[in-house]
Amino acid sequence: MSAVIQERPAVQAGRIPTVVRLLVLATFVVILNETILINAIPRLMDSLRITEQSAQWVSTAFMLTMAAVIPITGWLLQRVTTRQAYAIAMGVFLTGTVLSAAAPSFEVLLLGRIVQAAGTAVMMPLLMTTLVIVVPEHDRGRVMGNVTLAISVAPALGPAVSGLILQVGSWRLLFVVVLPIAAVVTLLGLRKVDNISEPQVSSIDWLSVAVAALGFGGLVYGLNFLGDTDGRGGLGIGIVIAGVAAIAVFVIRQLKLQRTGVPLMDLRTLGHRTYSLSLALMSIGFLAMLGSMILLPLYLQNMRGLSPLETGLLVMPGGLAMGLLGPTVGKVFDRFGSRPLVLPGSIGMVLALGGFTQVSMTMPYWQVLGLHALLMVSLAATFTPVFTLGMGALPPHLYSHGSSMLGTLQQVAAAFGTALVVTVMSARTAHLVADGVAAVPAELSGMKLAFGVATALTLVTIVVAAKLPRRIAAAGAQDHGSATDQPTGS
Repeated sequence: MSAVIQERPAVQAGRIPTVVRLLVLATFVVILNETILINAIPRLMDSLRITEQSAQWVSTAFMLTMAAVIPITGWLLQRVTTRQAYAIAMGVFLTGTVLSAAAPSFEVLLLGRIVQAAGTAVMMPLLMTTLVIVVPEHDRGRVMGNVTLAISVAPALGPAVSGLILQVGSWRLLFVVVLPIAAVVTLLGLRKVDNISEPQVSSIDWLSVAVAALGFGGLVYGLNFLGDTDGRGGLGIGIVIAGVAAIAVFVIRQLKLQRTGVPLMDLRTLGHRTYSLSLALMSIGFLAMLGSMILLPLYLQNMRGLSPLETGLLVMPGGLAMGLLGPTVGKVFDRFGSRPLVLPGSIGMVLALGGFTQVSMTMPYWQVLGLHALLMVSLAATFTPVFTLGMGALPPHLYSHGSSMLGTLQQVAAAFGTALVVTVMSARTAHLVADGVAAVPAELSGMKLAFGVATALTLVTIVVAAKLPRRIAAAGAQDHGSATDQPTGS
């Protein structure tokens, strides 16, 4: 299964293609919504009369839907034109935003979030696939630096933006503000986005669709139970095991379809060593970022007494630095390759998370800000070259499959990071409280241990970074012959 790629439009040196600019803007708007409700949990509980566990589902359902839908996007993006994919993604997202803003009950709000996520799940792979088609190889680092703003900074800025908006009005305002912005971006995109590939009609294996939804969706669903303290951890483990089993069936099915038909997700992408290494590093990076995003608000609000606005303002400089450095990181990558960026970036992640293991009731706020900024800058230095190397190592017919797999694993990594740090913190806190330790010192100790576990995991990124090639050309040479690269027939 492969889309017929049209001749690339000429891209003037130093210019970002209009189609990529619009897709970056649209992707930023839709991905921002993944984390924008984190600070609104107390408001939702009061307004809709729901428990904290129920309120958390407005974020969990978003991640779950993304994980379940993204595997289908590889097939969808090859079946429709660029404009059609854009219209579908933004149309679905706008529908979900309207539902969420006007939701009379928690159930309708949850439905709105699921619809929003379905649109977002199409937009992210669309951006990635379009970029590697229309941007010349020698310029991808610079352009990818701008894309970093959408795929990495948007979720990092979500809590900060929501903290500001919640000072003005209710949680509904979070959707009301997004709605006209998304509508303008949609109309502008429909006028300006050109088709960069011709659709190719192909069949879809509905068994793969069902197993992918059950596997990836179930895995994310189960992971979010692991951090519960109300006895549902055992249920979560059972669901995770079932999800992993479904994913195993999905993998076996795809391997068979690669020989006899059209796979939903072409696993030959994993035969490219550079792509596989990039996938691992990006997943661990997202795990670290989302894990810290959960722990820091808990520390700053529950233990240090800051308001949602103050918390948002404290973490905003790190998110902004990450976005503003994106273009510079891309230019450095184009000129010097990945080594001067990825290795220092991985080390910076370890140092920042290691610094957070020393949190206390008296840690200066400037130190918290500095550690968070170091983490965000390190992620910016890592994400841009790693993504560019990984996607650049794939042949064109695997672009949509590669971006689909990357998007899926990002959601799984985000859910795993959230569940891991909350589970470690809760278990440690409960153990110390049972031993007679006061609640606040016990929770602080649990938080330190959670940051310690995240630090240990990010040590793996240093090893992976050392194995990555310096440039895309080297990646292609390194991967040559490592996989069967012939596209499947339709």
